This record gives sequence, C-alpha cells and structure tokens, in this order.
Amino acid sequence: MPAWLLWLIAAGVLAGGEVASLDLVLLMFAGGALGGMGAALLTDSVPLQLLAFVVVSVGLLVVVRPVAKRHLVDRTPEQLDGVQTLVGRTAVVSQRVDATAGRVRLGQDEWSARTQLDGEAYEVDDEVRIVQIEGPIAYVSHT
Repeated sequence: MPAWLLWLIAAGVLAGGEVASLDLVLLMFAGGALGGMGAALLTDSVPLQLLAFVVVSVGLLVVVRPVAKRHLVDRTPEQLDGVQTLVGRTAVVSQRVDATAGRVRLGQDEWSARTQLDGEAYEVDDEVRIVQIEGPIAYVSHT
C-alpha cells in the first residue's frame, strides 16, 4: 500500500475522531496527516513525511485552532437568538390580557399573552413591555 494512501486514511480516521470529540485538536492532526500525504507524494523519505506531519499539525494547532475555536465555540453572553430578541420591547394590547388569556400586537405580529403577575390586567390599546417568552406566549408587564 503506498505511503500517501496510509496518510490519507490516517487523515480520515482523525477527522472522524473529531466528530466525536469536537475539540478541534484531532482536526488539526488530520490536516497534519494531509501534510504528510503531500510529502509522501513528493518523496519516499519517512522522516520527511513525519516532519511535514509535525510542522503542519503544530502550525494548525497554534494558528488556526484558536481562531476557529473563537468563531465556533465562544459566544458573547449577551447575544440573543430567535424570539428572545423580543424581550424588553413594547407591545400594544389587542385583547384584554390577564393571568390566563390575552393578546398583544408587536409590530405586524400578534402574540398570545399573559400577565407576569396574578391580579394584573391590561385593557385594549394599553402599552405593555414583554418580559419573557415561553413557547407561543409572551409574558407582559407595565411599561
């Protein structure tokens, strides 16, 4: 079996292992194995192939992994997704809102709504603030 094929198989196995670990280390070693494969295509020298593997792997670990990890893993704690971006916005009551039922209009959207506290109620055209979203229900409070 040619050496370049062994390096290619090693790269595939390492990349497959990355799927299980999700730490971006095995993926960098897979890149190093591709470097070893490139060297194997150019020369039959095993020490040069190993040197290419080590140099490419270390380079990827030092340069690429921190950038990739920052972009893929680390997130800004204040970053909001989906409906959570609606929390804090104001809405207008379109159907009386109390602890059990109601509707509010937020821009062009209509949401089922409930009051945040028992005993609160808001009448049609009152302005309220969305304090929480749980599924299809917006919990509201006074502005």
